[in-house]
Amino acid sequence: MGRQPCCEKNGLRRGPWTVEEDHKLMTFILNNGIQCWRIVPKLAGLMRCGKSCRLRWINYLRPDLKRGGFTEAEEDMIIQLHSRLGNRWSKIAAQFPGRTDNEIKNHWNTRIKKKMKFMGLDPRTHHPIVQQRTLDPIITRENGESTSSHNVFNNHMIKEEKPDVLNDNIPTIEDIGLMMLSHNQQLESLNPSFEFEFPQNWNDNPGFQWDVFNDPGLGFH
Repeated sequence: MGRQPCCEKNGLRRGPWTVEEDHKLMTFILNNGIQCWRIVPKLAGLMRCGKSCRLRWINYLRPDLKRGGFTEAEEDMIIQLHSRLGNRWSKIAAQFPGRTDNEIKNHWNTRIKKKMKFMGLDPRTHHPIVQQRTLDPIITRENGESTSSHNVFNNHMIKEEKPDVLNDNIPTIEDIGLMMLSHNQQLESLNPSFEFEFPQNWNDNPGFQWDVFNDPGLGFH
């Protein structure tokens, strides 16, 4: 079940208040006081809702209402109270006689928040605003060129993939054997009595590793 409305709204007046209505409401409250906002409109002779009468009195008609702009001292006090109370404007307004919670809230949103951001403070936490790092920072290379971390990562991956491409061109043992056989056949065609012999170092030293590409006898270089 929802909350019962303060009054029946059928036939009630809406929109801006007139000078006559303000006079009726002020006269009734000053003479009779505030007993119950539900019955104030009827007793004052107004075709208004009780909530509308309450807001009109608190925000515009009450005698102790302080008008005019906020001073710098008041703004500093609002900032201090907001750091402890947050957006509880009614409790903040209780520290400012003659000021309404709605007036303080509007001044906070239109002026004080901008003032705090200009000072480098977060209006919500009242702490210095931290510069957020971008997800793709700019990196300066040794040659002075600038690039993003995304490009650096991609280039690094490309460099790691290049050796794999070069490995495909390295001859296997079978390729070396075919090259040796082809070279031997060429020598035999020039000199039928020629017999291919392995290097003497290989025969004398079983642990010797033969560099087939740098052997002057094969002519690969």
